[in-house]
Amino acid sequence: MAGKSNNSFIKKQKADSRKKKRNEKQKKKLERKVASTNGEPDDMIAYVDKFGNITSEPPVEEEEDEDDLHNN
Repeated sequence: MAGKSNNSFIKKQKADSRKKKRNEKQKKKLERKVASTNGEPDDMIAYVDKFGNITSEPPVEEEEDEDDLHNN
């Protein structure tokens, strides 16, 4: 028998595979952290317009006549 055991080669391949997966997972975690909104309340607010559509912009308040306000 002139050959070395194949066992150490397989162990090295598995270790490299685990290291690669760990690095990819860490990279994805960092990307998610950078892309997140950090839970800011202003970023999570949604508005409904007069047609019932959900928007991210606050509705434009229309001025009502002063006579209408006093009559109600």
